[in-house]
Amino acid sequence: MQRSHVPISQDLVLVGGGHAHVTVLKKWGMRPLPGARVTLISRDLQAPYSGMLPGCVAGHYAFEEAHIDLRPLCRFAGARFFHDEVVGMDAANKRLLCRNRPPVAYDALSINIGAAPAMAGVPGAVGKVTPVKPIDGFWENWLRLRERVWGRGGGAEARLGIVGAGAGGVELALALQHGLANPPPRQLAPGRAPPRLALRLFTDGPDVLVAHNPFVRAKFRRLLAERGIEVHLEHKVVKVHPGGLRCANSNTFELDEILWAVGAGAQTWPAEAGLAVDEQGFIKVRETLESVSHPGVFAVGDSAAVVEHPRPKSGVFAVRQGPPLWSNLRRKLLSRPLKPFRPQRAFLSLIATGGKRAVASRSWWVLEGAWVWAWKDRIDRHFVSRFNQLPPMPATAAPEGVFPLPPEADLPPASRKAEAPGAAQNPAMRCGGCGAKVGVAALEQALAGLDPAARADVLLGLRDRDDAAAVAIPAGKIMLHSVDFFPAFTDDPYLFGQVAANHALGDLHAMGAAPQTALSIAVVPYGSEKQMAETLAQTLQGALKALNEAGAALVGGHASEGEALSLGFAVNGLADRERLLRKGGLRPGDRLLLTQPLGVGALFAADMRCQAKGPWIAAALASMAQSQGPAADCLLAHGATACTDVTGFGLLGHLLEMLEASQAPGRPGDDAAGVHIELDLAAVPVLDGAEELAARGVVSSLHPRNLHFRRCLEDPAAASKAPRYPLLFDPQTAGGLLAGIPAAQAPACVQALRQRGYPRAALIGRAVPGGAGQPPVSLR
Repeated sequence: MQRSHVPISQDLVLVGGGHAHVTVLKKWGMRPLPGARVTLISRDLQAPYSGMLPGCVAGHYAFEEAHIDLRPLCRFAGARFFHDEVVGMDAANKRLLCRNRPPVAYDALSINIGAAPAMAGVPGAVGKVTPVKPIDGFWENWLRLRERVWGRGGGAEARLGIVGAGAGGVELALALQHGLANPPPRQLAPGRAPPRLALRLFTDGPDVLVAHNPFVRAKFRRLLAERGIEVHLEHKVVKVHPGGLRCANSNTFELDEILWAVGAGAQTWPAEAGLAVDEQGFIKVRETLESVSHPGVFAVGDSAAVVEHPRPKSGVFAVRQGPPLWSNLRRKLLSRPLKPFRPQRAFLSLIATGGKRAVASRSWWVLEGAWVWAWKDRIDRHFVSRFNQLPPMPATAAPEGVFPLPPEADLPPASRKAEAPGAAQNPAMRCGGCGAKVGVAALEQALAGLDPAARADVLLGLRDRDDAAAVAIPAGKIMLHSVDFFPAFTDDPYLFGQVAANHALGDLHAMGAAPQTALSIAVVPYGSEKQMAETLAQTLQGALKALNEAGAALVGGHASEGEALSLGFAVNGLADRERLLRKGGLRPGDRLLLTQPLGVGALFAADMRCQAKGPWIAAALASMAQSQGPAADCLLAHGATACTDVTGFGLLGHLLEMLEASQAPGRPGDDAAGVHIELDLAAVPVLDGAEELAARGVVSSLHPRNLHFRRCLEDPAAASKAPRYPLLFDPQTAGGLLAGIPAAQAPACVQALRQRGYPRAALIGRAVPGGAGQPPVSLR
């Protein structure tokens, strides 16, 4: 991520990964604005390009060819990516309400969330039809519909209805006819024919494509008839019932599937927040794309209605709004006058016809042919490739991506030297020692919303504001202590807080201890008081989620300012002496069990270089945010003989620690000298994308130092030929537990772990007697 000598003074938040916002992110990466922090909130990891969606349905494009991976794009832009959905807005306090995280503050806001399905007033439609809009939710619905249709097979008839005969509905009908009629052989049972299709297109208008010229309409009437798609003009759908629909003229139709491509409805939360909207609920904006009612709030694409220049809802306008939106967002942050944007009146329309042919029209002319499809295909692929094929990120340097102080005129007002009292100053003039502490006002704001777990054994805690916490030790228990601290590896402070807390708690879980309390230590990036409070609050809220779920009370901490976000915890836990798990204790005959997959190091090394796919990182973060507490309970219940958590030294390094502890005199396993591990590398679970990245040589910076653990391998040269071999040395953050389990209990333990929410838990090897001088680990 890019860093600046200029403290963060303003937050720009982009809601939705639509066509205009991906342009803003790309341009921001090419020309960042010092002092301004950009955040994208999107419920989708990969944003669909509407121009290629019919091609996906027809089978011409794979999913990734028609979608923009938002996470690498945000990395390139130096923007934070929050994988969540905005469900409301506190406009008075400039905060966005999210479904799965604390509110997010903004100084400038842009909304590009697309449209909702326009099903209002049609009883029975919700939940019974497949809506085309918002397009970011269409893909999964389409896959389920396709499987239902192809599942009929055997030449059975599948009756489909498409409601809406605009460009989107007509293009979708033709794509459906082509795609469903030509399933790949693997989708059908051997010898089974594809289902017969009966497609109907419904519109309340007098013709199809009423917004286009008569020649276009005539051409598509002919094409629809040739493809056997029955068109029902002036058939307004008024009710959807199980197995079909009814129209205003009382005609009813029995249908197996209904797709809804009628117009576009507005998302409701902007109006509920008080933003000015038009009669249909779309956000009213000026020709500068700024809200008519709320300065600093912008809206584009299908979610907006430009008052001075009304236009139909079309992806072409959202694409064209990207550059002027980027310019005006910068101008807003710099307190400069905004520039108007006047969209074109006539525009080129390219409509695919199912197969690899298309129709082009503009004003009163129309053209058709395979060459039009090739033209459209080239335009569409070029658009998507601009955001998926990013310039290479520079190799990590010290400091990374730092650019010098720009002229004051190019800084947001809050970042200039003549600042209001209490605003951030140039970090070159910041103090060390206690002078680097986060200010009391920012600290109070960050702590105000925290609700740590309540424990009777915490006598003085976070709310008491004494110099130290006071914690009682219950009779008969022993106390365990551990500490961890590291810089952020993800741009989402809420998720980072969860993972950092889980990582620290992992040492306690690995020893069978119940977490009791935690002390936090945080470094918050330089910024204004408001921005530092916001970052610290998001980070601690995430940490508190993990701590509270584990039953650990946050009883205090320390926060300082610095160049990059960092977080750590000193944690303690309680255990019964006789139930304590240790690294030592492996016995011949034990099975080796791993609760979570490997690959975190390689994935985040790739993420820093914009080379990791969004779904890969999302899956890795979900794994890292999962507590190992229930897993530890399960291991204890099944008689675990030894345990550790897999973190920075990788699987092989931590396995070697267990072997050395098991064979050291005076340790629990001192009678187990000669234990040898047969490791089944193919059974080791790995995160999606990790093996591919390792094969390309993308590894963590700690990976080379972990390679010295190969000394414990029998025949390392032969072992190195295995595809997963590099992942033996991959450092993990908040990794899984590695345990020895008695062979008789091992299968039941794996089954119990999977039932408790650890689907990738696996038996990865066994302990056997080792010979004198034999290396401790062999791969098989």
